[in-house]
Amino acid sequence: MKRLIVDAHLDLAMNALEWNRDLRQPLGEIRQREMHMTDKPDRGKGTVCLPELRKGKVGLVVATQLARYTPPGSALPGWHSPQQAWAMTQAQLVWYREMEIAGEMVQITNAAQLEAHLTLWNDGGTPDDKKPVGYILSLEGADSLVDVSYLHRAYEYGLRAVGLSHFGPGRYAPGTKREGPVTPLGLELMKEMEKLNLILDVTHLTDQGMQMVLDKYQGPIWASHHNVRRIVPTQRQLTDEQIKALIGRGAVIGGMLDCWAMDIRFIDTVSDPWQLNIRLENMVDHWDHICQLAGNSLHVAIGSDLDGIFGTEQSPWDLDSVADLQKFEAILHNRGYREEDIDNIFHANWLRFIRRAWSN
Repeated sequence: MKRLIVDAHLDLAMNALEWNRDLRQPLGEIRQREMHMTDKPDRGKGTVCLPELRKGKVGLVVATQLARYTPPGSALPGWHSPQQAWAMTQAQLVWYREMEIAGEMVQITNAAQLEAHLTLWNDGGTPDDKKPVGYILSLEGADSLVDVSYLHRAYEYGLRAVGLSHFGPGRYAPGTKREGPVTPLGLELMKEMEKLNLILDVTHLTDQGMQMVLDKYQGPIWASHHNVRRIVPTQRQLTDEQIKALIGRGAVIGGMLDCWAMDIRFIDTVSDPWQLNIRLENMVDHWDHICQLAGNSLHVAIGSDLDGIFGTEQSPWDLDSVADLQKFEAILHNRGYREEDIDNIFHANWLRFIRRAWSN
């Protein structure tokens, strides 16, 4: 019998709208539809759709809204005004609502809804392929919040987690491949987030920004999709000191399955996961490191980021779809993890964190 999986980072709406994927369809059909498309390097190589989530018993996900503002002079793709970025997040919200109307997904915004959804997914009498995938809404990068008042609008429609930054310069905080502190606007946003008891996702923050968040934010903190800098020594990953600080705050760290975040040898659009033998087991090396620092398995989990602007060309070679997250059970057993540890990684750590955060 498969274990329930909670995946704390999937860009579902971005894939549905900007990649134009009907995620209700079987994965093979989505890939077939993209066979002759060349606009993006991952065309025909996607790994995520709603049927595959159910097949893998990924019954609860943290699903994102994502729309970056790009200032003049930046080479990164993005929207040319915060208002345009906000409009895109609202289109993404409408897609999630359409999935709810279709019975494909259900939004989880409070503890009662969470427990009801878990009861449904633990019901062996109902086939998993008939169950809606639950989602907790997260904003990856806060650029689209035109001003801090928009946070309250987002909270009203169910936003429950926010990352201040993404890649490059950010209105609220600089992100991956940048340096610098949280901006004054970001500090103002953090104060409002505390009032609403929102989860602050430290993923993509600079080292300086991370320290500012740890020092100043009193609400719940997690790292939805973050690996270990000791293994992959780039700014995008967590240092041992950051990991210890997050452990001290009761955070959970979701391991991400983008090959460049798993193995320092991997180069985007150049390397091949099979040639470098990057497998799902590489992820366990990162989890092991965090578990050794913590002295337990209470702070690691899954935040796969699958189809986060990449597909099988940039995923472990033994993963064909998100359903293959179930392969971690055998891998973890072989590495000496106990049943309780595997449950922690698959779902229990995220659930404990969310229950604690939402009990306030």
